[in-house]
Order: sequence, then C-alpha cells, then structure tokens
Amino acid sequence: MHKIVKIGLIVISIIAFILLFFMPDGDAPMEVALESGGISAMFGLAYLLLAVSVISTIIFGLKNLGSTKGGLKKALFGIGGLLVVLGIAYGLSSGTDISIEAMANKNIDITESGVKRVGAGINMFAILLLVAVGLIAWGAIKNATSK
Repeated sequence: MHKIVKIGLIVISIIAFILLFFMPDGDAPMEVALESGGISAMFGLAYLLLAVSVISTIIFGLKNLGSTKGGLKKALFGIGGLLVVLGIAYGLSSGTDISIEAMANKNIDITESGVKRVGAGINMFAILLLVAVGLIAWGAIKNATSK
C-alpha cells in the first residue's frame, strides 16, 4: 500500500510539473487566465487531491472509531460539544454588525441571516481559541506546580 501511494504521488507531481508550463502568463487578464487549459487542469488536479484526502480521512476515521474501545462515545461527546459551542456562538451573533445597505452599494449581495452566520463562525472561532489557550495554560500551570 505504501508503494502505491508513493508512486501515485510521484505521478501527480509529474503531471502538476508538466501543467506548470501550460499556465498563462502573469500579464494575462484574469478572464483569459481563468479559461486557460492549464488553470482548468490544475483546478481538476486540486479537486481530485481534495476528494481523495476527504474520502480517505472519512474512511480511516470511521474504521478507527469502530476498532477502538470507547472511540464512538468520545466522538459523539466531541460532536455534541461542538454543537453546543455552535449554538452559543450563533446566539451571541447579532446579524446587524454591518450595514447591509452599504454592502448593496458595493454590489455585495448579503442578507441579515448571512451576516449572522458569518458572525457565528467568527464567534465560534474565538470561543474555541479561548478554550484552547485556556487548556494549554492550565496544562502548563498544572505541570509547573506538580513538580
């Protein structure tokens, strides 16, 4: 299996290197550059690699969930915790953080619910960042005081 993956990566690398020569010039207009064959092929290659990585992550993750004792229970607790944090973050977001009229004047189509979802994502990131920093600090303090 390891040899197959290694050979596959070498083949993909060679294809990407060859596609590099079909890329448009840096001076080409964006419309022309986006419709070139090199860019389209590179996007296809990127989507292929993304699909392979997502599928293999899901397959091996599910395999490990079933094979470890208590793995499914821990995963469900983690997903439940993330859903609770998402609910808190969504509740904290207002949806009126920006002027929708000002965005419409700049030809950006956005609704209040869209602003609320973006605010919820930002709030969730901030909450998880604070939790991570707090847990790191707690571990460092606990480690320093236990010795």
